[in-house]
Amino acid sequence: MKKFAGFLFVALAGLLSINAFAAAGDSPPPEGGVLPDITLSVPKSPEHQEYLGLAGKNTFKIPAIKAEVVIIEIFSMY
Repeated sequence: MKKFAGFLFVALAGLLSINAFAAAGDSPPPEGGVLPDITLSVPKSPEHQEYLGLAGKNTFKIPAIKAEVVIIEIFSMY
């Protein structure tokens, strides 16, 4: 559970730390569509980098995460 909370924190911090949504366009991807190619900042914590398998990099893209499944939750607040 602790690792999941860490991953969730890193994912949300990464999404908020860059202007990723500018690259996504004016409308969300259609249901069942492909997620836009988003570049995120690597977390500063060595533990989070190791957990995500991203050590030694400055930025990464979602497919670079070493996991069988990556769950992305997108909030539409505006």
